[in-house]
Amino acid sequence: MSEPLRIGVLGAARISASSLIGPARATGHRVVAVAARDRARAEAYAAEHGVERVAGSYAELIADPEVEVVYNPLANGLHGPWNLAALAAGKHVLSEKPSASNAEEAAEVREAAAKAGTVFMEAFHYLFHPVTRRLHEVLASGEIGELRHVEAMVAIPAPADSDPRWSLPLAGGAVMDLGCYSLHALRVLAPWAGGAPRLVSARGGERAGAPGVDEWLDADLAFPGGATGSARCHMAYDRLEMSCRVVGSRGEVLAPNFVLPHTDDRIVVRTADGERTERLGTRSSYTYQLEAFADRVRGGAPLPLDADDAVSTMTLIDEAYRAAGFEPRPRMS
Repeated sequence: MSEPLRIGVLGAARISASSLIGPARATGHRVVAVAARDRARAEAYAAEHGVERVAGSYAELIADPEVEVVYNPLANGLHGPWNLAALAAGKHVLSEKPSASNAEEAAEVREAAAKAGTVFMEAFHYLFHPVTRRLHEVLASGEIGELRHVEAMVAIPAPADSDPRWSLPLAGGAVMDLGCYSLHALRVLAPWAGGAPRLVSARGGERAGAPGVDEWLDADLAFPGGATGSARCHMAYDRLEMSCRVVGSRGEVLAPNFVLPHTDDRIVVRTADGERTERLGTRSSYTYQLEAFADRVRGGAPLPLDADDAVSTMTLIDEAYRAAGFEPRPRMS
Protein backbone atom coordinates (compact mmCIF):
# COMPACT_ATOMS: atom_id res chain seq x y z
CA MET A 1 0.00 0.00 0.00
CA SER A 2 1.12 3.56 -0.68
CA GLU A 3 1.72 5.97 2.19
CA PRO A 4 -1.42 6.38 4.34
CA LEU A 5 -3.45 9.56 3.94
CA ARG A 6 -3.20 11.96 6.88
CA ILE A 7 -6.77 13.09 7.47
CA GLY A 8 -8.20 15.87 9.62
CA VAL A 9 -11.90 15.83 10.52
CA LEU A 10 -13.97 19.00 10.96
CA GLY A 11 -16.52 18.57 13.73
CA ALA A 12 -17.45 15.65 15.91
CA ALA A 13 -20.43 14.53 13.85
CA ARG A 14 -21.90 11.09 14.57
CA ILE A 15 -21.86 10.25 10.86
CA SER A 16 -18.05 10.41 10.76
CA ALA A 17 -17.71 7.16 12.71
CA SER A 18 -19.23 5.21 9.80
CA SER A 19 -18.41 7.59 6.93
CA LEU A 20 -14.71 8.09 7.67
CA ILE A 21 -13.28 6.71 10.93
CA GLY A 22 -14.26 3.09 10.26
CA PRO A 23 -13.18 3.17 6.60
CA ALA A 24 -9.84 4.79 7.53
CA ARG A 25 -9.22 2.01 10.05
CA ALA A 26 -10.21 -0.64 7.48
CA THR A 27 -7.89 0.77 4.81
CA GLY A 28 -4.90 1.80 6.93
CA HIS A 29 -5.23 5.58 6.66
CA ARG A 30 -4.49 7.90 9.58
CA VAL A 31 -6.96 10.26 11.21
CA VAL A 32 -4.43 12.67 12.63
CA ALA A 33 -6.68 15.41 14.03
CA VAL A 34 -10.23 16.43 14.86
CA ALA A 35 -11.63 19.85 15.74
CA ALA A 36 -15.03 20.81 17.13
CA ARG A 37 -16.67 24.00 18.39
CA ASP A 38 -16.51 22.47 21.87
CA ARG A 39 -12.99 21.25 22.66
CA ALA A 40 -14.22 18.82 25.33
CA ARG A 41 -16.44 17.19 22.74
CA ALA A 42 -13.53 16.90 20.34
CA GLU A 43 -11.39 15.33 23.07
CA ALA A 44 -14.09 12.78 23.89
CA TYR A 45 -14.48 12.03 20.19
CA ALA A 46 -10.74 11.59 19.70
CA ALA A 47 -10.54 9.25 22.69
CA GLU A 48 -13.49 7.17 21.49
CA HIS A 49 -12.30 6.85 17.89
CA GLY A 50 -8.54 6.76 18.24
CA VAL A 51 -7.91 10.12 16.56
CA GLU A 52 -4.29 11.11 17.14
CA ARG A 53 -4.86 14.63 18.48
CA VAL A 54 -7.31 17.49 18.93
CA ALA A 55 -6.97 20.83 17.15
CA GLY A 56 -8.14 23.98 18.91
CA SER A 57 -10.40 25.13 16.07
CA TYR A 58 -11.41 24.35 12.50
CA ALA A 59 -8.93 26.97 11.30
CA GLU A 60 -6.13 25.43 13.37
CA LEU A 61 -6.86 21.99 11.92
CA ILE A 62 -6.79 23.33 8.37
CA ALA A 63 -3.48 25.11 9.03
CA ASP A 64 -1.87 21.99 10.51
CA PRO A 65 0.96 20.96 8.14
CA GLU A 66 0.50 17.29 8.99
CA VAL A 67 -3.13 17.34 7.80
CA GLU A 68 -3.13 16.76 4.04
CA VAL A 69 -6.80 15.78 3.59
CA VAL A 70 -9.69 17.66 5.21
CA TYR A 71 -12.95 15.76 5.68
CA ASN A 72 -15.92 18.12 6.03
CA PRO A 73 -19.09 16.57 7.49
CA LEU A 74 -20.35 19.81 9.10
CA ALA A 75 -23.91 21.13 8.73
CA ASN A 76 -24.71 21.91 5.09
CA GLY A 77 -24.32 25.67 5.46
CA LEU A 78 -20.75 25.17 6.66
CA HIS A 79 -19.68 23.03 3.71
CA GLY A 80 -18.97 25.94 1.37
CA PRO A 81 -17.02 28.21 3.74
CA TRP A 82 -14.80 25.47 5.16
CA ASN A 83 -14.28 23.78 1.78
CA LEU A 84 -13.05 27.16 0.52
CA ALA A 85 -10.80 27.60 3.55
CA ALA A 86 -9.31 24.10 3.23
CA LEU A 87 -8.66 24.51 -0.50
CA ALA A 88 -7.06 27.93 0.09
CA ALA A 89 -4.69 26.18 2.51
CA GLY A 90 -3.72 23.72 -0.24
CA LYS A 91 -5.47 20.69 1.23
CA HIS A 92 -7.23 17.86 -0.52
CA VAL A 93 -10.92 17.93 0.45
CA LEU A 94 -13.52 15.19 0.86
CA SER A 95 -16.74 17.10 1.52
CA GLU A 96 -20.06 15.71 2.55
CA LYS A 97 -22.76 16.54 0.07
CA PRO A 98 -23.81 19.01 -1.09
CA SER A 99 -20.52 20.86 -1.60
CA ALA A 100 -22.06 24.26 -0.83
CA SER A 101 -25.33 26.02 0.00
CA ASN A 102 -26.20 26.92 -3.60
CA ALA A 103 -24.82 26.82 -7.14
CA GLU A 104 -23.08 30.19 -6.89
CA GLU A 105 -21.09 29.06 -3.86
CA ALA A 106 -20.42 25.65 -5.46
CA ALA A 107 -18.87 27.47 -8.42
CA GLU A 108 -16.57 29.33 -6.02
CA VAL A 109 -15.51 25.99 -4.52
CA ARG A 110 -14.78 24.71 -8.03
CA GLU A 111 -12.60 27.77 -8.76
CA ALA A 112 -10.77 27.33 -5.45
CA ALA A 113 -10.12 23.65 -6.21
CA ALA A 114 -8.73 24.52 -9.66
CA LYS A 115 -6.49 27.19 -8.13
CA ALA A 116 -5.28 24.87 -5.37
CA GLY A 117 -4.57 22.02 -7.78
CA THR A 118 -5.62 19.56 -5.09
CA VAL A 119 -8.24 16.81 -5.14
CA PHE A 120 -11.77 17.93 -4.31
CA MET A 121 -14.61 15.43 -4.12
CA GLU A 122 -18.20 15.45 -2.93
CA ALA A 123 -18.88 12.33 -0.88
CA PHE A 124 -21.49 10.56 -3.01
CA HIS A 125 -20.21 7.27 -1.60
CA TYR A 126 -23.02 5.17 -3.12
CA LEU A 127 -21.39 5.56 -6.53
CA PHE A 128 -18.37 3.46 -5.48
CA HIS A 129 -20.28 0.43 -4.20
CA PRO A 130 -20.74 -2.65 -6.42
CA VAL A 131 -24.54 -2.22 -6.13
CA THR A 132 -24.47 1.02 -8.13
CA ARG A 133 -21.72 -0.18 -10.44
CA ARG A 134 -23.75 -3.32 -11.23
CA LEU A 135 -26.93 -1.28 -11.74
CA HIS A 136 -25.06 0.67 -14.41
CA GLU A 137 -23.54 -2.51 -15.90
CA VAL A 138 -26.96 -4.10 -16.35
CA LEU A 139 -28.22 -0.98 -18.12
CA ALA A 140 -25.08 -0.73 -20.26
CA SER A 141 -25.24 -4.43 -21.24
CA GLY A 142 -28.56 -3.96 -23.03
CA GLU A 143 -30.21 -6.70 -20.98
CA ILE A 144 -33.15 -4.46 -20.04
CA GLY A 145 -33.14 -2.65 -23.39
CA GLU A 146 -33.03 1.10 -23.84
CA LEU A 147 -33.56 3.38 -20.86
CA ARG A 148 -37.19 4.50 -20.59
CA HIS A 149 -37.70 5.68 -17.02
CA VAL A 150 -35.86 5.92 -13.72
CA GLU A 151 -37.22 6.67 -10.28
CA ALA A 152 -35.20 7.33 -7.15
CA MET A 153 -36.77 7.82 -3.73
CA VAL A 154 -34.73 8.75 -0.65
CA ALA A 155 -36.78 9.13 2.51
CA ILE A 156 -36.27 8.90 6.28
CA PRO A 157 -38.37 9.35 9.43
CA ALA A 158 -38.22 12.93 10.72
CA PRO A 159 -35.15 14.10 12.64
CA ALA A 160 -35.81 16.05 15.86
CA ASP A 161 -37.12 19.61 15.43
CA SER A 162 -33.80 20.92 16.78
CA ASP A 163 -31.80 19.08 14.10
CA PRO A 164 -29.73 21.42 11.86
CA ARG A 165 -31.28 19.71 8.84
CA TRP A 166 -34.44 21.72 9.58
CA SER A 167 -32.52 25.03 9.73
CA LEU A 168 -32.73 27.38 6.75
CA PRO A 169 -29.66 29.42 7.82
CA LEU A 170 -27.69 26.13 7.96
CA ALA A 171 -28.94 25.26 4.44
CA GLY A 172 -31.24 22.50 5.64
CA GLY A 173 -34.07 20.77 3.86
CA ALA A 174 -35.04 17.40 2.41
CA VAL A 175 -33.39 18.05 -0.96
CA MET A 176 -30.12 19.11 0.64
CA ASP A 177 -29.95 16.04 2.88
CA LEU A 178 -31.67 13.37 0.79
CA GLY A 179 -32.86 14.62 -2.57
CA CYS A 180 -29.30 15.34 -3.64
CA TYR A 181 -28.88 11.54 -3.85
CA SER A 182 -32.06 11.13 -5.93
CA LEU A 183 -31.04 13.87 -8.35
CA HIS A 184 -27.45 12.62 -8.54
CA ALA A 185 -28.57 9.04 -9.23
CA LEU A 186 -30.50 10.35 -12.25
CA ARG A 187 -27.68 12.63 -13.40
CA VAL A 188 -25.13 9.79 -13.55
CA LEU A 189 -27.32 7.87 -16.02
CA ALA A 190 -26.50 10.48 -18.70
CA PRO A 191 -24.20 8.10 -20.69
CA TRP A 192 -27.17 5.79 -21.40
CA ALA A 193 -29.77 8.53 -21.85
CA GLY A 194 -28.37 10.77 -24.58
CA GLY A 195 -27.01 13.24 -22.05
CA ALA A 196 -27.82 14.90 -18.73
CA PRO A 197 -31.43 15.26 -17.59
CA ARG A 198 -33.22 18.59 -17.41
CA LEU A 199 -35.81 19.56 -14.83
CA VAL A 200 -39.40 19.54 -16.12
CA SER A 201 -41.32 20.34 -12.92
CA ALA A 202 -41.16 20.03 -9.14
CA ARG A 203 -43.47 20.30 -6.17
CA GLY A 204 -42.76 20.20 -2.46
CA GLY A 205 -44.07 20.76 1.03
CA GLU A 206 -42.79 23.11 3.72
CA ARG A 207 -41.89 21.85 7.18
CA ALA A 208 -44.35 23.17 9.80
CA GLY A 209 -42.54 25.70 12.01
CA ALA A 210 -39.57 25.96 9.62
CA PRO A 211 -40.40 28.59 6.98
CA GLY A 212 -38.62 28.06 3.68
CA VAL A 213 -37.45 24.55 4.59
CA ASP A 214 -38.71 21.66 2.48
CA GLU A 215 -40.02 18.56 4.25
CA TRP A 216 -40.45 16.76 0.92
CA LEU A 217 -39.92 17.45 -2.75
CA ASP A 218 -40.69 15.53 -5.93
CA ALA A 219 -38.93 16.46 -9.17
CA ASP A 220 -39.77 15.29 -12.70
CA LEU A 221 -36.93 15.19 -15.21
CA ALA A 222 -36.46 14.41 -18.89
CA PHE A 223 -33.41 13.03 -20.70
CA PRO A 224 -32.36 14.04 -24.24
CA GLY A 225 -32.87 10.45 -25.46
CA GLY A 226 -36.55 10.49 -24.47
CA ALA A 227 -36.40 8.74 -21.09
CA THR A 228 -38.13 10.30 -18.08
CA GLY A 229 -37.10 10.46 -14.45
CA SER A 230 -38.59 10.96 -11.03
CA ALA A 231 -36.37 12.16 -8.16
CA ARG A 232 -38.19 12.18 -4.84
CA CYS A 233 -37.21 12.86 -1.25
CA HIS A 234 -39.02 13.05 2.08
CA MET A 235 -37.50 13.93 5.46
CA ALA A 236 -40.55 13.06 7.59
CA TYR A 237 -41.54 9.72 6.06
CA ASP A 238 -43.11 6.75 7.81
CA ARG A 239 -40.05 4.59 7.13
CA LEU A 240 -36.59 4.57 5.61
CA GLU A 241 -36.64 4.14 1.83
CA MET A 242 -33.65 4.62 -0.48
CA SER A 243 -34.55 2.86 -3.71
CA CYS A 244 -33.56 3.31 -7.33
CA ARG A 245 -35.54 1.62 -10.12
CA VAL A 246 -34.32 1.72 -13.70
CA VAL A 247 -36.88 0.72 -16.35
CA GLY A 248 -35.83 -0.25 -19.86
CA SER A 249 -37.66 -1.25 -23.01
CA ARG A 250 -37.15 -4.95 -22.19
CA GLY A 251 -37.09 -5.09 -18.39
CA GLU A 252 -36.05 -3.31 -15.23
CA VAL A 253 -33.47 -3.37 -12.48
CA LEU A 254 -34.10 -2.31 -8.88
CA ALA A 255 -31.67 -1.43 -6.10
CA PRO A 256 -33.79 -1.54 -2.92
CA ASN A 257 -31.25 0.58 -1.00
CA PHE A 258 -28.72 2.27 -3.27
CA VAL A 259 -27.73 4.91 -0.69
CA LEU A 260 -26.77 2.45 2.07
CA PRO A 261 -26.01 -0.68 0.03
CA HIS A 262 -24.03 -2.26 2.86
CA THR A 263 -27.38 -2.64 4.69
CA ASP A 264 -29.12 -4.20 1.66
CA ASP A 265 -26.76 -5.33 -1.08
CA ARG A 266 -29.37 -6.61 -3.55
CA ILE A 267 -30.21 -5.70 -7.07
CA VAL A 268 -33.26 -7.33 -8.61
CA VAL A 269 -33.36 -7.79 -12.40
CA ARG A 270 -36.70 -8.48 -14.11
CA THR A 271 -37.06 -9.32 -17.81
CA ALA A 272 -39.28 -11.55 -19.96
CA ASP A 273 -36.88 -14.37 -19.06
CA GLY A 274 -37.79 -14.06 -15.38
CA GLU A 275 -36.49 -12.46 -12.22
CA ARG A 276 -33.15 -12.84 -10.46
CA THR A 277 -31.57 -11.31 -7.40
CA GLU A 278 -27.86 -10.54 -7.24
CA ARG A 279 -26.05 -9.80 -3.99
CA LEU A 280 -23.07 -7.49 -4.29
CA GLY A 281 -21.54 -7.55 -0.81
CA THR A 282 -22.00 -5.72 2.47
CA ARG A 283 -18.63 -3.98 2.62
CA SER A 284 -19.29 -0.31 3.33
CA SER A 285 -19.75 2.07 0.42
CA TYR A 286 -17.74 4.59 2.49
CA THR A 287 -14.78 2.21 2.50
CA TYR A 288 -14.87 1.88 -1.28
CA GLN A 289 -15.08 5.67 -1.48
CA LEU A 290 -12.05 6.30 0.72
CA GLU A 291 -10.02 3.78 -1.29
CA ALA A 292 -10.90 5.54 -4.54
CA PHE A 293 -10.13 8.96 -3.06
CA ALA A 294 -6.75 7.75 -1.77
CA ASP A 295 -5.93 6.22 -5.17
CA ARG A 296 -6.58 9.62 -6.71
CA VAL A 297 -4.48 11.54 -4.16
CA ARG A 298 -1.57 9.07 -4.17
CA GLY A 299 -1.59 7.79 -7.74
CA GLY A 300 -3.71 10.13 -9.83
CA ALA A 301 -6.34 7.46 -10.55
CA PRO A 302 -9.51 8.86 -12.14
CA LEU A 303 -12.58 9.65 -10.05
CA PRO A 304 -16.20 9.77 -11.24
CA LEU A 305 -16.78 12.88 -9.09
CA ASP A 306 -15.11 16.28 -9.12
CA ALA A 307 -15.89 19.95 -8.51
CA ASP A 308 -17.58 20.27 -11.93
CA ASP A 309 -19.97 17.45 -11.02
CA ALA A 310 -20.70 19.17 -7.70
CA VAL A 311 -21.67 22.40 -9.50
CA SER A 312 -23.97 20.49 -11.89
CA THR A 313 -25.73 18.78 -8.98
CA MET A 314 -26.10 22.03 -7.04
CA THR A 315 -27.49 23.81 -10.10
CA LEU A 316 -30.15 21.13 -10.44
CA ILE A 317 -30.96 21.39 -6.71
CA ASP A 318 -31.45 25.17 -7.02
CA GLU A 319 -33.67 24.69 -10.10
CA ALA A 320 -35.79 22.11 -8.24
CA TYR A 321 -36.21 24.47 -5.29
CA ARG A 322 -37.33 27.35 -7.50
CA ALA A 323 -39.73 25.14 -9.50
CA ALA A 324 -41.32 23.89 -6.26
CA GLY A 325 -41.78 27.43 -4.89
CA PHE A 326 -38.79 27.54 -2.56
CA GLU A 327 -35.72 29.75 -2.62
CA PRO A 328 -32.27 28.16 -3.02
CA ARG A 329 -30.47 27.87 0.30
CA PRO A 330 -28.82 31.06 1.56
CA ARG A 331 -25.09 31.25 2.16
CA MET A 332 -23.88 31.53 5.71
CA SER A 333 -23.98 35.22 6.63
